[in-house]
Amino acid sequence: MSQKKEGMVIEELHIRLLDKAREAMTNAYVPYSQFRVGAALLHESGDIYVGCNIENAAYGPTNCAERTAMFSAIAQGAKPGSFPAIAVIGHTSDPIAPCGVCRQVLVELCSPETKVIMGNTTGDYHIMTVAELLPGAFTPASLQKEEQQ
Repeated sequence: MSQKKEGMVIEELHIRLLDKAREAMTNAYVPYSQFRVGAALLHESGDIYVGCNIENAAYGPTNCAERTAMFSAIAQGAKPGSFPAIAVIGHTSDPIAPCGVCRQVLVELCSPETKVIMGNTTGDYHIMTVAELLPGAFTPASLQKEEQQ
């Protein structure tokens, strides 16, 4: 059964974000792994910021699709916490999930209720919230608690 949110069927929104992530995936710079990943980040205004993974021969400077989309949004003036959903897609047998580093960045830049739509190129997808992806996360509030001791 479809749920409606502000006139748009939620499942249609998920598919639209996955489609945008799939488009972004084609821009991935992956000369070493050949493993393309795309992401599409929804801003509360309706704007969509996309990202792809970008590899580097030194490996450490490699950036994931999710972080590319989030950093691009912030660089263009979006405020942390203003993202109701992000989709990530890869050519995997099961829906792809954000890595640990991306989960930590999601905790920092999104709300705990932000939907994370994890998909694959065969049309499967699974949805969790940021809070469900990283329970017990280290947050800016964790730093404040430390400072008060």
